[in-house]
Amino acid sequence: MSITLREKFFGCICGAHIGSAMGAAVEGWSYKDIEKKYGTLDRLVAYEHYDNGWLREPGTTEDGIDRQKLIITAIIEKGDRVNAEDVRRIWCRDIRPDAPGGVSEPFEGELLAMAKTKIPARDLGRYCDYAGLNSFARACHPIGLINAGDIRGAIDDVFEVGQLYQTTNSRGLKWACVTAVGIAAATLPGATTDSVIQAIMGNLNERAYVPGREDGWYAEYAGVNIVDELEAGLKLTADCRDFRDMREAFDPVYNGYGMPYCMSYANEVVTKGVCVFKLADGDLKKAIITAVNLGRDTDCIAAIAAGLTGALGGTSTLPPEWIEQVDYATSVHRYTNNKRTLRESADGLYNAFKKRLERMRRYIDLMDIE
Repeated sequence: MSITLREKFFGCICGAHIGSAMGAAVEGWSYKDIEKKYGTLDRLVAYEHYDNGWLREPGTTEDGIDRQKLIITAIIEKGDRVNAEDVRRIWCRDIRPDAPGGVSEPFEGELLAMAKTKIPARDLGRYCDYAGLNSFARACHPIGLINAGDIRGAIDDVFEVGQLYQTTNSRGLKWACVTAVGIAAATLPGATTDSVIQAIMGNLNERAYVPGREDGWYAEYAGVNIVDELEAGLKLTADCRDFRDMREAFDPVYNGYGMPYCMSYANEVVTKGVCVFKLADGDLKKAIITAVNLGRDTDCIAAIAAGLTGALGGTSTLPPEWIEQVDYATSVHRYTNNKRTLRESADGLYNAFKKRLERMRRYIDLMDIE
């Protein structure tokens, strides 16, 4: 059955927001601890975060989604692709002063303080200590959607808007391109799981230069090159039947502790997200449940895996009560920068995309002279 573009937009937003809300309850847990408490986590549950004593309603989203909401607002208001200055304006207007430490990371408060100065928006990310994190990779879904079908535009906009969070051409932004390219490719008519992965591999294949080698540009081991690490992850999990198989496959590879945000580096989270996307094969509910039971940075893995899956297959497999609960939790959220429903956010982006297409059509009509 054909899936409309509007439904793909809705699926992407629902996947990212619901996956984040379910995964946030066990963020940072080992998969053994998740299994000990929940067996299989397959529902939205209440949780505490940031040790601030706030017991969040089931379905409450977290820092990555509030980051995403700001980009959505900028796109809706502009009705087109956005740049770093467009999003900075929304930061300064819409981020609550008590959000850092309440719903966003403390370092985002420092970036916000600098955003309110005359520092160019594109320079802000160079002052963030965490250039390799998934800060933008798990939040850049709106960049993929406003560039639906436009791979090159998605890449360009990640490197433009992402400079608010991370330094230019950082590893974090390169991995964010995987998310945005995957979503842009998933919105294409006739897209499949394999075509999305092929679009990622075909457009993000860089090589690391190692001096002293006659062949110059090459990948010596998985991890030097984004595509090599993705391919290694897909190969590692090719025979996995479910999340239990997948988490055991990943555990010997991604297991770091002992440094800030040790579970949240973009290479780990995005690789896991793509592998879950492959396993789910268009089933959004399956993508969410698989991701949130893997352990470690569960909310971010789910945001990426479910965002990609929803952009491909829509929401047909999603329990309606999950959507209703996330909308309710958003309506009573203490710190969020806006309280749009999932449908309002998705349709706002979809309408902005239609406006972009209409401007392009008018431009073609104007300039298409013989």
